[in-house]
Amino acid sequence: MTYGVAELGIETPGKIIAVHLNYPSRIAQRGRTPQHPSYFLKPASSLAPSGGTVERPFGTELLAFEGEIALIIGAPARRVSPEQGWRHVAAVTAANDLGLYDLRAADKGSNLRNKGGDGYTPIGPRAIPVDGIGPDAWRVRTWVNGDLVQDDTSDTLAFPFGQLVADLSQHLTLETGDVILTGTPAGSSVVVPGDVVEIEVDAPQAPGAPSTGRLVTTVTQGAVPFGDYGSQPQVDDLQRIEAWGSEAEHAAAVAAGRATPLSSSAQGTDPAEAGGHSAPQPESPLTDEIRAQLDGVAVATVSAALRKRGYVDIFIDGVHPNHEADTMLGVAKTLRFIPFRPDLFAAHGGGFNAQKRAFDTVHPGEVLVVEARGVPETGTVGDVLALRAQVRGAAGIVTDGGVRDFAAVQEFEIPVFSQGAHPSVLGRRHVPWEVDVTIACGGAAVQPGDIIMGDRDGVIVIPPALLAEVAAEAAAQEQADAWVAEQVANGAPVDGLFPMNAEWRAKYDAARAERAER
Repeated sequence: MTYGVAELGIETPGKIIAVHLNYPSRIAQRGRTPQHPSYFLKPASSLAPSGGTVERPFGTELLAFEGEIALIIGAPARRVSPEQGWRHVAAVTAANDLGLYDLRAADKGSNLRNKGGDGYTPIGPRAIPVDGIGPDAWRVRTWVNGDLVQDDTSDTLAFPFGQLVADLSQHLTLETGDVILTGTPAGSSVVVPGDVVEIEVDAPQAPGAPSTGRLVTTVTQGAVPFGDYGSQPQVDDLQRIEAWGSEAEHAAAVAAGRATPLSSSAQGTDPAEAGGHSAPQPESPLTDEIRAQLDGVAVATVSAALRKRGYVDIFIDGVHPNHEADTMLGVAKTLRFIPFRPDLFAAHGGGFNAQKRAFDTVHPGEVLVVEARGVPETGTVGDVLALRAQVRGAAGIVTDGGVRDFAAVQEFEIPVFSQGAHPSVLGRRHVPWEVDVTIACGGAAVQPGDIIMGDRDGVIVIPPALLAEVAAEAAAQEQADAWVAEQVANGAPVDGLFPMNAEWRAKYDAARAERAER
């Protein structure tokens, strides 16, 4: 076989090095911005020529193409500067960095199995010598079944070609014929058997507008399943959305019969369960016994028990229930918003963002606690997300921001504590940032796993280590307070009764003993 490097006298590259993220369009799509370039190796056995086929393995669904500009090293490079790096590139060609999302979990960052399969690096069909052409002059385009789906240029790269060569050369010697795959722009997506992928790299403004020609690959269906002596294909909803590029693109593929629907669209299904492996729910400190103790106990009573132990800043201030009689008790699951900034929202606001992940993965009995920085002029929860939390069995929602679709949310059974109604959509004041981290909500520190308790008086945070003793004390105090209220209703003065002096305490103990004997 011949590849796009054969005309340079190189039959097979010694190393194929690929960059994870480089194009701003792809970085924005992925929602994570790398500070420095990162890499992985692809085996030479993954090389394939133009006009060949690539097999989607039996039992998999997410084979994705990535059109890329490939650099072919000429003179060996070792510890060169970014300014010198481009001088060590002999030629440029087109490459398809194919990958199988179904096997991403197998090797984490190494990508060996999901990116190293036979035929997963088509390259060619021609190499363009770079003499007289600068590093910013290149364009990569990809077509799937004749439709243009990727179109970007090298002058936009986060990490220019010279920097990539320099960075790699300070760790290892880049030798003649080595290939560097420089990243893919937005538009990478899933292909299915029968699809034809074409990739072209050219320099449209250079003399003669040189081009590699189109690198053509046809997708076929494999018939041999993976053996049980290695990792099996695993797919979840996040993988599906990332592979197709966005929720909208996945939905369009489903409508066209090209994709599997999101499994989390089924009631109560966790996205982590789609590949046949469920994310385990941590064991809750809220045992049946403790729940029984706290049944009917007021938040105010529990807060008094916490104050005795030095916990005075455990109130999520400013929030009120959407139903007057709502009570809430559950384990915290946290979501954090940060202040709005256009570039950060572009990178983190779309797709399966942190807000959607929080509501789509909440477990039964958990309370979603949202840090909205105490800004009421925002809609941090709406009717669809609140309904999703209710369907998944959440014990409640707390946000120190606002709630949109307030009337609709009021119709749901799930308790929602907030600063009130506001019609704004996501992106006005906030960027959904991260899930399951320590947050500050309404002035209180909240960690995942804390106990959240709410009623008409407000919402408090109970450290799990104190739960058992605080629950026992608060339950006992609630019984005593109920007896005191009976005495006051019967005409007793509060002096000496509230709090109880020795005389009243003796009467209370006698009354308790009498009740116990019945």
